[in-house]
Amino acid sequence: MSFVAAGIGAGASIIGGIMGNSSANAQARAAREERERLSAELNRLENSRQAIINPWATTKDMSSLIKDSSSLVTNAFANLGVATQASKFEAEQIDISLANTLDTLRETGAGAGGATALANAALKAKQGISANIEQQEAKNDQLRAQGQQDLERVKLAEAQRIQGAQLSEAQRVQGAEAQGAAFQFNAREEREQAKIDRIAGLMGAAGNREAQANANAASAITGAISGIGSIASSVIGAGGFGGKKPAVPSDRRLKKNINIIGKSNSGLNIYSFEYKDIKHGSGLYQGVMADEIHPNAIIKDKDGYDMVDYSLLDVEFKQI
Repeated sequence: MSFVAAGIGAGASIIGGIMGNSSANAQARAAREERERLSAELNRLENSRQAIINPWATTKDMSSLIKDSSSLVTNAFANLGVATQASKFEAEQIDISLANTLDTLRETGAGAGGATALANAALKAKQGISANIEQQEAKNDQLRAQGQQDLERVKLAEAQRIQGAQLSEAQRVQGAEAQGAAFQFNAREEREQAKIDRIAGLMGAAGNREAQANANAASAITGAISGIGSIASSVIGAGGFGGKKPAVPSDRRLKKNINIIGKSNSGLNIYSFEYKDIKHGSGLYQGVMADEIHPNAIIKDKDGYDMVDYSLLDVEFKQI
């Protein structure tokens, strides 16, 4: 390779490295700007979301509406009276009958014994009336007592019902408050965790793109330097600066275990392979396939196999 060609190759390598570095830096800048834009958009969405509310916050304690209806229950026998009107009428009739009878006795001239007997009979009759009144009063007292007992049982049952209803209502309100608080906590926790996950994913993705772009920028510079080194090595190998390197057997028919392992800056495939015949070399080598390169770099050996002048390529032939 001539010094002019080497200079042209080195210049092209440097220009390619600068352009690659510039492109990678632009990609890194675009990734950073996209990350910042998405972060601002995420903040806007976060700030514009509706507040988390407690759907049970308006639950009312209805226990104050529970009324004690025991006051509406009364003792039906509390005001029982004694049927004295009929007894009074009966007593009056006895007195009238007695008076009439006495008048008759006086008119007929009957003795005092008859009058005494009539008076005794009237007395007994009145005593019977009094006994009847006493029986009514006793019965009324019994009914009033029974009614009072029934009233106390009703009041006790009503008090127990009210107490149970109030306790149930208090438990319902307490349960609603606890459920609302749990809902708010869980909703806020899920929202905050989702926010953390989104921001972490966003920053991670953008950071990876930015890091990859920075690595590409560094790789572009490194590739330019490496290209210059390869060109210098080719010049030396071709006899430049006093060196000399012969053509190398690179016919695909002479090789085995061929695997592609990379690509050169000029786009040539780089392979690893072994020679079939030990006379060409033993072990694993790196190089190109002669059928894939420009004919100007190919030399035919005496047996008709292709050999490659690596001094014209940006691929290094070496044992690996």
